[in-house]
Amino acid sequence: MARAVSTRRKWITTIVAWTIGLALFFPILWTFLTSFKTEGEAIATPPSLMFFNWTLENYVEVQARSNYLKYFSNSIIIAVGSTIVGLLIAVPAAWAMAFSPTKRTKEILLWMLSTKMLPAVGVLVPIYLLFRDAGLLDSRIGLVGVLTMVNLPIIVWMLYTYFREIPGEILEAARMDGASLAKEIVYVLTPMALPGIASTMLLNIILAWNEAFWTLNLTASSAAPLTAFIAAYSSPEGLFWAKLSAASTLAVAPILIMGWFSQRQLIRGLTFGAVK
Repeated sequence: MARAVSTRRKWITTIVAWTIGLALFFPILWTFLTSFKTEGEAIATPPSLMFFNWTLENYVEVQARSNYLKYFSNSIIIAVGSTIVGLLIAVPAAWAMAFSPTKRTKEILLWMLSTKMLPAVGVLVPIYLLFRDAGLLDSRIGLVGVLTMVNLPIIVWMLYTYFREIPGEILEAARMDGASLAKEIVYVLTPMALPGIASTMLLNIILAWNEAFWTLNLTASSAAPLTAFIAAYSSPEGLFWAKLSAASTLAVAPILIMGWFSQRQLIRGLTFGAVK
């Protein structure tokens, strides 16, 4: 009886998981299929899922109209750059909070997390004016800086959680052996927390890659990433759904492929320290 209940529960869990997974994946599949339709078929009612005249016309026109490689390289530089700068700031900060906590440590962490609750549009005007006066509008350096600050609270929180799972005695032993602070972080802490650091890095790259609000408001053309590449297919004349889908597919494909190949490392890092 118990075995039958366990089997039934397993089947129900599997069905629910697949249902949720397919529901989340369907918009991506629909966008991919729409990118191979003509504009007329893209807005046809009822829509056709598979049986339509497949065409590469939208991809050819998107490539002819826009310099995809420029947008792609901007996204790479901005996402990777903000991640590296964020880690350089967050690793020492999380180390200090995890292994040298004060009475205010938890309050500081909560304050940092509370900044993510502030609507971005609420600080758009002062940030825009600062960028204008500093000559950082439509620059990669400016976007690296603002995305670093935007995602820094999440990076610190995640690293703090991972570092808390590392026994402090190991670091004390390193100090007794004469390790300096820099060597303690680089040669002892970082290798032990590598799964957590890797997952934090991957998550931050995804967040920076998908960021649209700041990239659309602080760039025009020179430093515009793929989010601006997608937005270019929304015009006063209306939305060109097939071309917009082709642009969206080209924009999300790299990060989807990266996520697929790094999913094991990401899951390992997100569950780091969950089981003692």
